[in-house]
Amino acid sequence: MMISDKIFHCLAVVAACSLLLVEGCASARKKTVETKPGPEEQIPTVRLALKFTPQDSTTYRVITERERSLELEGALSDDAIIEGGRTGSRVEITFTQQIQNVDDKGNAVAKITIKEVKYSAKVKDETKAGFDSSRKEDQHNPLAKLIGQSYTINVSPAGKVVGEPDVRQAQAAVRGRSPASKTALELLKRDVVKERHTIPALPALDKNQVRPSDSWSCVKNFSYGLMGAESYERIYTLKEIKDADGRRIVIVDMNAIPSSEMAEQLHKEQAINAFSKMFDSTKTYTGQLKLDLTAGKVEKYFEKLQTEWVVVDPSIEQGDDKEPAALKIGVIRLYSLEKID
Repeated sequence: MMISDKIFHCLAVVAACSLLLVEGCASARKKTVETKPGPEEQIPTVRLALKFTPQDSTTYRVITERERSLELEGALSDDAIIEGGRTGSRVEITFTQQIQNVDDKGNAVAKITIKEVKYSAKVKDETKAGFDSSRKEDQHNPLAKLIGQSYTINVSPAGKVVGEPDVRQAQAAVRGRSPASKTALELLKRDVVKERHTIPALPALDKNQVRPSDSWSCVKNFSYGLMGAESYERIYTLKEIKDADGRRIVIVDMNAIPSSEMAEQLHKEQAINAFSKMFDSTKTYTGQLKLDLTAGKVEKYFEKLQTEWVVVDPSIEQGDDKEPAALKIGVIRLYSLEKID
């Protein structure tokens, strides 16, 4: 596809504007992919599920990162009108999860208490906000009000937050007019809290008896603003079962592929997607779960999405002395949960 200098320049300007657009995602329904062994390979199954004991307390650290980037090469890099860079945020929260009670279905009411918070935000490589609850100089920052705040969630053995979290008291404690207060309130929004405590790698309760090499899946959607939207089928596979220090540990790998399940919804955004189709793209979306079956607790879990779109100005012919002008737009999404006590 030939792109004139003027059109290519406009693409660059629009891409630069898209760097500041809000990015979101939403989960779709879960479906299961079963791998059934033949008669000669009846390997015993394991039950992949969380276990809860009243008054049990566990400490976790959760990290979320969202980043969008624009990189300019060649002639575009000297254009003062267009400004590249990285825009995004990183949130690190350490919390204790204390089980209040457990019902006859294994669902638990868990009290979450925030112990430590680190937050950073940047716009086009320029730091706009930074907070670390361990630093003395940050004790008067409105984000410091998050420390010690608690909320409750209802969580199932399948790692799903059931119903709405009770965050009213914590939200009231951090409410304010400053940008930092609004950031603190954002971290306590119900949908943010639900995403923080959901473990999508666990199969549905009626499908959680699995063997090595068995797989199951669910669909997740991402919106990239002017770069359109995409739907991925996250495929989880039980890779390994091992014994370590008197505990039984399972490893579940995740690899995602583009999904057509949400095609109708994404079709509505075809005008936006027309912009992204001018670019070549590379995408990786992987993850892994380490689950302690003996204790019924997550040891580690992460998912990372990396997407990059590239378009090169074809008006620079091979052999010319000029370096081809190119645009690179990138997106990174990271979720990481780790048991630390």
